[in-house]
Amino acid sequence: MVELELDDGVAIITINRPESRNAIAPDTMDGLEKALDDVADARALVITGGGDRAFVSGGDLRELAKMRTEDEAYAFAVRMRAICDRIAAFPGPSIAALNGHALGGGAEVAVAADIRVAADGVLIGFTQATLAVMPAWGGAERLAELVGRGRALMLAGTGRVLGAADAERLGLVDTVLPRESFDEGWRSLAKSLATAAAVETKHVMKGGSSTDDVARRFARLWVADDHWAAVDGVLNRAKK
Repeated sequence: MVELELDDGVAIITINRPESRNAIAPDTMDGLEKALDDVADARALVITGGGDRAFVSGGDLRELAKMRTEDEAYAFAVRMRAICDRIAAFPGPSIAALNGHALGGGAEVAVAADIRVAADGVLIGFTQATLAVMPAWGGAERLAELVGRGRALMLAGTGRVLGAADAERLGLVDTVLPRESFDEGWRSLAKSLATAAAVETKHVMKGGSSTDDVARRFARLWVADDHWAAVDGVLNRAKK
Protein backbone atom coordinates (compact mmCIF):
# COMPACT_ATOMS: atom_id res chain seq x y z
CA MET A 1 0.00 0.00 0.00
CA VAL A 2 1.18 3.52 -0.80
CA GLU A 3 -0.27 6.34 1.30
CA LEU A 4 -0.28 10.06 0.51
CA GLU A 5 -0.57 12.81 3.13
CA LEU A 6 -0.62 16.52 2.36
CA ASP A 7 0.48 18.66 5.30
CA ASP A 8 0.90 22.42 4.96
CA GLY A 9 2.66 22.38 1.59
CA VAL A 10 4.46 19.07 2.21
CA ALA A 11 3.50 15.90 0.33
CA ILE A 12 4.35 12.76 2.31
CA ILE A 13 4.39 9.46 0.42
CA THR A 14 4.58 6.40 2.67
CA ILE A 15 5.30 2.91 1.36
CA ASN A 16 3.44 0.80 3.91
CA ARG A 17 3.85 -2.92 3.26
CA PRO A 18 4.88 -4.33 6.65
CA GLU A 19 4.47 -7.93 5.49
CA SER A 20 7.36 -7.44 3.04
CA ARG A 21 9.37 -4.75 4.85
CA ASN A 22 8.06 -2.17 2.38
CA ALA A 23 9.51 -3.97 -0.63
CA ILE A 24 8.66 -2.79 -4.14
CA ALA A 25 6.17 -4.91 -6.09
CA PRO A 26 4.18 -4.06 -9.25
CA ASP A 27 1.23 -2.85 -7.13
CA THR A 28 3.63 -0.62 -5.19
CA MET A 29 4.77 0.98 -8.41
CA ASP A 30 1.13 1.62 -9.33
CA GLY A 31 0.67 3.38 -6.01
CA LEU A 32 3.84 5.42 -6.32
CA GLU A 33 2.90 6.60 -9.80
CA LYS A 34 -0.57 7.61 -8.61
CA ALA A 35 0.81 9.43 -5.57
CA LEU A 36 3.36 11.33 -7.66
CA ASP A 37 0.55 12.36 -9.99
CA ASP A 38 -1.21 13.96 -7.01
CA VAL A 39 1.62 16.06 -5.50
CA ALA A 40 1.93 18.76 -8.15
CA ASP A 41 0.80 21.55 -5.82
CA ALA A 42 3.15 20.67 -2.95
CA ARG A 43 6.34 22.63 -2.33
CA ALA A 44 8.26 19.81 -0.65
CA LEU A 45 8.14 16.03 -0.96
CA VAL A 46 8.93 13.32 1.59
CA ILE A 47 9.31 9.62 0.82
CA THR A 48 9.27 7.30 3.83
CA GLY A 49 8.31 3.81 4.90
CA GLY A 50 5.75 2.45 7.30
CA GLY A 51 6.89 1.21 10.70
CA ASP A 52 10.45 1.42 12.00
CA ARG A 53 12.13 -1.68 10.55
CA ALA A 54 12.49 -0.78 6.88
CA PHE A 55 12.44 2.29 4.66
CA VAL A 56 12.35 0.11 1.55
CA SER A 57 13.95 -3.31 1.55
CA GLY A 58 14.38 -3.40 -2.22
CA GLY A 59 12.32 -5.31 -4.74
CA ASP A 60 9.81 -7.86 -3.48
CA LEU A 61 11.58 -11.08 -4.46
CA ARG A 62 8.45 -13.17 -3.91
CA GLU A 63 6.73 -11.14 -6.61
CA LEU A 64 9.70 -10.42 -8.84
CA ALA A 65 10.80 -14.06 -8.97
CA LYS A 66 7.96 -14.49 -11.44
CA MET A 67 9.98 -12.49 -13.96
CA ARG A 68 11.99 -15.01 -15.94
CA THR A 69 12.66 -13.30 -19.26
CA GLU A 70 15.07 -10.54 -20.15
CA ASP A 71 12.24 -8.45 -21.58
CA GLU A 72 10.29 -8.66 -18.30
CA ALA A 73 13.33 -7.63 -16.27
CA TYR A 74 14.02 -4.78 -18.67
CA ALA A 75 10.46 -3.44 -18.45
CA PHE A 76 10.52 -3.58 -14.65
CA ALA A 77 13.85 -1.72 -14.45
CA VAL A 78 12.72 0.97 -16.89
CA ARG A 79 9.45 1.54 -15.05
CA MET A 80 10.98 1.84 -11.58
CA ARG A 81 13.81 4.02 -12.94
CA ALA A 82 11.15 6.39 -14.27
CA ILE A 83 9.55 6.57 -10.81
CA CYS A 84 12.89 7.40 -9.18
CA ASP A 85 13.54 9.99 -11.89
CA ARG A 86 10.20 11.62 -11.05
CA ILE A 87 11.24 11.87 -7.40
CA ALA A 88 14.56 13.43 -8.45
CA ALA A 89 12.81 15.85 -10.82
CA PHE A 90 10.25 17.05 -8.26
CA PRO A 91 10.38 20.87 -8.49
CA GLY A 92 10.72 21.48 -4.76
CA PRO A 93 13.07 19.97 -2.18
CA SER A 94 12.63 16.24 -1.63
CA ILE A 95 13.54 14.24 1.46
CA ALA A 96 13.98 10.51 1.96
CA ALA A 97 13.08 9.94 5.61
CA LEU A 98 14.86 6.68 6.40
CA ASN A 99 12.70 5.33 9.20
CA GLY A 100 14.35 1.92 8.79
CA HIS A 101 16.89 0.08 6.68
CA ALA A 102 17.32 1.11 3.03
CA LEU A 103 18.77 -1.83 1.14
CA GLY A 104 19.15 -2.63 -2.54
CA GLY A 105 16.40 -0.84 -4.39
CA GLY A 106 15.57 0.98 -1.17
CA ALA A 107 18.94 2.71 -1.31
CA GLU A 108 18.17 3.67 -4.92
CA VAL A 109 14.87 5.27 -3.87
CA ALA A 110 16.71 7.08 -1.07
CA VAL A 111 19.32 8.66 -3.32
CA ALA A 112 16.64 9.84 -5.76
CA ALA A 113 15.69 12.43 -3.13
CA ASP A 114 17.66 15.63 -2.58
CA ILE A 115 18.18 15.02 1.15
CA ARG A 116 18.41 11.85 3.25
CA VAL A 117 17.46 11.96 6.93
CA ALA A 118 18.11 8.72 8.80
CA ALA A 119 17.01 7.46 12.17
CA ASP A 120 19.87 6.39 14.41
CA GLY A 121 20.66 2.71 13.87
CA VAL A 122 19.45 2.56 10.27
CA LEU A 123 21.49 0.62 7.69
CA ILE A 124 21.86 1.62 4.05
CA GLY A 125 23.47 -0.39 1.29
CA PHE A 126 23.40 -1.06 -2.44
CA THR A 127 23.17 -4.79 -1.93
CA GLN A 128 22.18 -5.79 -5.46
CA ALA A 129 25.62 -7.35 -5.98
CA THR A 130 24.80 -10.00 -3.37
CA LEU A 131 22.10 -11.20 -5.78
CA ALA A 132 24.49 -11.04 -8.75
CA VAL A 133 22.74 -8.03 -10.30
CA MET A 134 23.35 -4.28 -10.36
CA PRO A 135 21.46 -1.08 -9.44
CA ALA A 136 19.14 -0.25 -12.33
CA TRP A 137 16.93 2.56 -11.01
CA GLY A 138 19.51 5.35 -11.32
CA GLY A 139 21.10 4.55 -8.00
CA ALA A 140 24.61 3.84 -9.26
CA GLU A 141 24.84 7.18 -11.04
CA ARG A 142 23.35 9.12 -8.13
CA LEU A 143 25.58 7.34 -5.63
CA ALA A 144 28.66 8.32 -7.65
CA GLU A 145 27.53 11.97 -7.60
CA LEU A 146 27.17 11.84 -3.82
CA VAL A 147 30.31 10.00 -2.71
CA GLY A 148 32.59 9.92 -5.77
CA ARG A 149 33.05 7.26 -8.40
CA GLY A 150 35.63 5.15 -6.57
CA ARG A 151 33.71 4.92 -3.31
CA ALA A 152 30.48 4.34 -5.21
CA LEU A 153 31.99 1.42 -7.10
CA MET A 154 33.33 -0.10 -3.88
CA LEU A 155 29.93 0.18 -2.22
CA ALA A 156 27.72 -0.95 -5.10
CA GLY A 157 30.23 -3.46 -6.47
CA THR A 158 30.56 -5.31 -3.18
CA GLY A 159 27.13 -4.74 -1.67
CA ARG A 160 28.66 -3.29 1.50
CA VAL A 161 26.14 -2.10 4.06
CA LEU A 162 26.80 1.06 6.07
CA GLY A 163 25.51 2.19 9.42
CA ALA A 164 23.87 5.61 9.56
CA ALA A 165 26.90 7.32 11.11
CA ASP A 166 29.31 5.95 8.47
CA ALA A 167 26.87 6.86 5.70
CA GLU A 168 26.71 10.40 7.07
CA ARG A 169 30.51 10.67 7.12
CA LEU A 170 30.63 9.66 3.44
CA GLY A 171 27.88 12.12 2.46
CA LEU A 172 25.42 9.39 1.58
CA VAL A 173 23.17 10.46 4.46
CA ASP A 174 22.80 14.17 5.25
CA THR A 175 21.74 14.00 8.88
CA VAL A 176 21.10 11.34 11.53
CA LEU A 177 18.42 11.90 14.17
CA PRO A 178 17.67 10.06 17.41
CA ARG A 179 14.87 7.55 16.96
CA GLU A 180 12.70 9.24 19.58
CA SER A 181 12.70 12.58 17.70
CA PHE A 182 12.94 11.23 14.16
CA ASP A 183 9.39 11.88 12.96
CA GLU A 184 9.31 15.34 14.48
CA GLY A 185 12.72 16.12 12.98
CA TRP A 186 12.02 15.22 9.37
CA ARG A 187 8.59 16.85 9.45
CA SER A 188 10.09 20.05 10.81
CA LEU A 189 12.79 20.03 8.12
CA ALA A 190 10.27 19.38 5.35
CA LYS A 191 8.03 22.25 6.47
CA SER A 192 10.98 24.62 6.66
CA LEU A 193 11.83 23.70 3.05
CA ALA A 194 8.25 24.02 1.75
CA THR A 195 8.82 27.60 0.60
CA ALA A 196 9.03 29.40 -2.71
CA ALA A 197 12.59 30.41 -1.82
CA ALA A 198 13.69 26.78 -1.38
CA VAL A 199 11.97 25.76 -4.63
CA GLU A 200 13.79 28.51 -6.56
CA THR A 201 17.09 27.66 -4.86
CA LYS A 202 16.77 24.01 -5.91
CA HIS A 203 16.07 25.13 -9.48
CA VAL A 204 19.28 27.14 -9.80
CA MET A 205 21.33 24.44 -8.01
CA LYS A 206 20.45 22.02 -10.82
CA GLY A 207 22.58 24.19 -13.11
CA GLY A 208 21.99 25.77 -16.46
CA SER A 209 20.48 28.99 -15.14
CA SER A 210 21.84 32.21 -16.60
CA THR A 211 22.72 35.20 -14.46
CA ASP A 212 19.60 36.90 -15.77
CA ASP A 213 17.39 33.94 -14.84
CA VAL A 214 18.76 33.82 -11.28
CA ALA A 215 18.32 37.57 -10.86
CA ARG A 216 14.74 37.39 -12.16
CA ARG A 217 13.88 34.62 -9.75
CA PHE A 218 15.39 36.60 -6.87
CA ALA A 219 13.46 39.71 -7.90
CA ARG A 220 10.14 37.84 -7.96
CA LEU A 221 10.80 36.59 -4.45
CA TRP A 222 11.80 40.11 -3.35
CA VAL A 223 8.44 41.63 -4.26
CA ALA A 224 6.39 38.73 -2.85
CA ASP A 225 4.31 39.10 0.32
CA ASP A 226 6.34 36.44 2.15
CA HIS A 227 9.51 38.50 1.79
CA TRP A 228 7.99 41.72 3.10
CA ALA A 229 6.31 39.92 6.00
CA ALA A 230 9.71 38.55 6.99
CA VAL A 231 11.35 42.00 6.62
CA ASP A 232 8.66 43.56 8.80
CA GLY A 233 9.29 40.93 11.44
CA VAL A 234 13.02 41.68 11.51
CA LEU A 235 12.49 45.46 11.66
CA ASN A 236 9.88 45.16 14.40
CA ARG A 237 12.20 43.06 16.53
CA ALA A 238 14.97 45.58 16.00
CA LYS A 239 12.78 48.32 17.44
CA LYS A 240 12.33 46.49 20.74
